[in-house]
Amino acid sequence: MSNMEDYEVTRRDFRLTVPERFNYTIDVVDRWARDEPDKLALVAIHPDGRTATRHTFAEVSRDANRVANYLKGLGVAKGDRVFVQLPRVPEWYSTILGCLKLGAVPMPGTSLLMPRDIQYRVNAAEATLIVTDPVGAARADEVADSCPSLRAKVVVGEGMAGWKSLASGMASASDEPAAVDPTASDDPLLIYFTSGTTGHAKMVLHTHASYGIGHEITARFWHDLGAEDVHWTVSDMGWAKAAWGKLFGQWRMGAAVVMWNVVGKPDVDRMLRIIAEQGITSFCAPPTLYRAFVQLDLEKYDWSMLRHCTSAGEPPNPEVIDTWKRATGHYIYDGYGQTETVNLVANYPCMTVRPGSMGKPAPGFDVHIIDEEGTIQPTGTEGHLAVRTEPRPVGLFREYWRDPERNAESFHHGWYFTGDRAYQDQDGYIWFVGRADDVIISAAYRIGPFEVESALLEHPAVAEAAVVGKPDPERGQIVKAFVILAGDHQASDELATEIQNHVKRVTAPYKYPREIEFVGELPKTISGKIRRVELRESETDGPVS
Repeated sequence: MSNMEDYEVTRRDFRLTVPERFNYTIDVVDRWARDEPDKLALVAIHPDGRTATRHTFAEVSRDANRVANYLKGLGVAKGDRVFVQLPRVPEWYSTILGCLKLGAVPMPGTSLLMPRDIQYRVNAAEATLIVTDPVGAARADEVADSCPSLRAKVVVGEGMAGWKSLASGMASASDEPAAVDPTASDDPLLIYFTSGTTGHAKMVLHTHASYGIGHEITARFWHDLGAEDVHWTVSDMGWAKAAWGKLFGQWRMGAAVVMWNVVGKPDVDRMLRIIAEQGITSFCAPPTLYRAFVQLDLEKYDWSMLRHCTSAGEPPNPEVIDTWKRATGHYIYDGYGQTETVNLVANYPCMTVRPGSMGKPAPGFDVHIIDEEGTIQPTGTEGHLAVRTEPRPVGLFREYWRDPERNAESFHHGWYFTGDRAYQDQDGYIWFVGRADDVIISAAYRIGPFEVESALLEHPAVAEAAVVGKPDPERGQIVKAFVILAGDHQASDELATEIQNHVKRVTAPYKYPREIEFVGELPKTISGKIRRVELRESETDGPVS
């Protein structure tokens, strides 16, 4: 039976209760460990894709206590920021949950981040501690001397000079709960960095109750989870998608979660076999993966345990939805939200899916299409996709930390402006139109043009550059760069490849421009700002001269 039998009734009646004090590790993980200690919490699949370790809530709780006690001994205190850059390993959970128990504020980062990315994040948040693997540690060591707030560095895996071992620290730490200063519901929980069109990545600050409780909406209604489910969201641990699908809502509902510590590009055949081998009942993946899946002979796989499928990041193609449905018996239910939120809009099992639509607003959120002054727009009229903030919904971030200008842009007239454009049809379904700004969404990655342009400009052949998203049938968008060459450099395919490899080296590789066009000039405003909108339009109108 689905968690939502009647959409309108659920929208009317559903409420989340927020207590005065809340701590996710204590009130969710430790509660399960106390009430059902042997209940499965985590399936950690090894890189081979065939073997796995299974962790109960009692074990997860114990390891979180060990990390909390160890970090406390290192001087980590309530409110301290901790940069966490780990692959899909159980220690990610131990570290995040241990921090939360202490009231420290983890800052998850993807394993793709390069030294300059690490440096920026640590300094922007004044982080006191880094927890990472040997690969991340080597990158961090390149910039650690320019990070004055750092007091300690902890490595997961092989020991490294200048780094403390998490394994050794946990082995010597107590299993008993650390003596902590209890967290209030509105205390900081964690910080995610999210890309913008100008400047560096912004710090998205979530609070204990709003995010730790709010993701029940994600897991209960969109993922349709119960205590007997085994859920697998495919995601790097550094993205907010991990919080969406690998932790907060899933464990609040009592479902087990799955991760595969795959190295490199995943084997899609092995992924589909894992669904049966590990008894996956609920599966969530980006549209790019579903597009790869439907190239396989789906009839040869065992779908007997699977009962629910979801996707997010960009609308899945109707033909992919149809092919998947014919083979597995299940629709792909699209969902929408942001690093700043929990699930805001989705298709639910009790509703008829309209392929291409984002679905309808999630219970607990008042989502509308509005104009700049906050006036709700008529049916069929494009406008800003926005969330009503009076009263403040559970699941919405507190603020862009230390960024009053960005807060003023996003919160006004009683609404949170998501930065996306959409319209709503006569039956209440919402249809995505595009970004109101220039952020590129490629294969569910969110990429700020400024970050890529900054990397491009460091190459000696690049005098000026502008980056936009170009429509792509496989990835939704690709990063395209328009480059003005410096000095006597000559345009060539070889130079384009050299510049692409340069970007991969200096920033996270997923950001590199998959297409480079050498141009003589860039369209600009009178004040000198690049008109990216004109460049985007040129992708349908013809090349820039």
